[in-house]
Amino acid sequence: MTNTQPTAPGGVFRLGGDLPVHRLGYGAMQITGPGVWGEPADPDGAIAVLRRAVELGVTFIDTADSYGPYVSEDLIRQALHPYPENVVIATKGGLVRTGPSEWVPVGRPAYLKQEVEMSLRRLGVERIDLYQLHRVDPEVPLADQVGALAELKDAGKIRHIGLSEVDAQQIKEAAAVTEIASVQNLYNLTDRHHEDVLDVATDMGIAFIPWFPIATGELAQPGSVLETAAREHDATPAQLALAWLLRRSPVMLPIPGTKSVAHLEENVAAADVELTDDEFASLSALGG
Repeated sequence: MTNTQPTAPGGVFRLGGDLPVHRLGYGAMQITGPGVWGEPADPDGAIAVLRRAVELGVTFIDTADSYGPYVSEDLIRQALHPYPENVVIATKGGLVRTGPSEWVPVGRPAYLKQEVEMSLRRLGVERIDLYQLHRVDPEVPLADQVGALAELKDAGKIRHIGLSEVDAQQIKEAAAVTEIASVQNLYNLTDRHHEDVLDVATDMGIAFIPWFPIATGELAQPGSVLETAAREHDATPAQLALAWLLRRSPVMLPIPGTKSVAHLEENVAAADVELTDDEFASLSALGG
């Protein structure tokens, strides 16, 4: 790793009120094989991306035991362990893989506890800074699923607990069991159907981690508001989409993922894009 001076992409947010991370993070799903299944075609390239992310000042890396499965966690340890003191590795459990692009929720308390133990071993840590319930298993009471993670938090194996793909009511139900530090839902410039969840997270002061944060589609067509604003900033539409997310709420922690160092560098540079009030309003009027 080089001695590149790291910056603070997107500013700083304190997970759980006590764990500072730079708001623009990195999502480590794409460093696996096709269908988020198996080893990547270029393991050395995946390791290079992870190391370059840290060099660029990224301190929040999000993964899951189901990415591979297990491949992403293994690569993160290989690339970054022993972890720099300021780097937070967040992982998730609660989805079982039955094949490429296949995901099955399993939230039995015994299973979740087993997966936490395995993630601890794969990542090479004694405590996971942020452990997220990857999906709510409809066959198991939410209180039991979150309660299992709360027991591991009490045992010192989890620092903070998060949720993924939940509605506003489920956040409140989970928060009645234990403190919730984050929620990770699909959200981007073109898909904002979780706006109410973002509002709840903002009101509660917990992190909102939008997965699939870059989705510009037709909004980036030549002559569009997004394309025009990007051109004026000498930026890409994807960078504008990330800049919009960072501006949208102070609790927003985008985690764009990529297997390309060049694309990674482009994404991190989005933190330097400052939207005017008019530009933010124009972009906010798009999509949804």
